[in-house]
Amino acid sequence: MAAVLVGQFHARDAEGRVYSVHEFQESNPSVDGITGSEPVYKLAIGDRIRKIDEQTFELVQSGITLTREPEPTVAS
Repeated sequence: MAAVLVGQFHARDAEGRVYSVHEFQESNPSVDGITGSEPVYKLAIGDRIRKIDEQTFELVQSGITLTREPEPTVAS
């Protein structure tokens, strides 16, 4: 099973540290053409993350809660 990077974002812990989070999706579709698997989240250094909701994540190994940073807006 191969995974493809499909997204990246930053998340912050309660102490203000910023983490780079990568979102992966299985690249091999099932027979019906739908992947069906949930995305896998990892830190850039490889630690696994569990998604709690759209804005909240938890480091699997340490239990530290991370909150997704809002997307930066581009001034025109």
